[in-house]
Amino acid sequence: MSNAIFYHAGCPVCLGAEQLLVNALDHAKYQLEVVHLGEQPTRINEADAAGVKSVPAVVIDGQVFHINFGAALADLKS
Repeated sequence: MSNAIFYHAGCPVCLGAEQLLVNALDHAKYQLEVVHLGEQPTRINEADAAGVKSVPAVVIDGQVFHINFGAALADLKS
């Protein structure tokens, strides 16, 4: 099973993408962790190190996929 981490900031764009991803992802193949960076700001550096530039984004097996645009990761650091 592969790991997938979905990072978001709680904005409407992010929440919509979360619901779409949760429903679309094959849970037999991927273990999905959802990280709300507004509620877990200590994980912003982790997202940055993984290559996330904006949220919503999903990291699957170390590869970043940016979904739409809700907020720049740099804006969440302030």
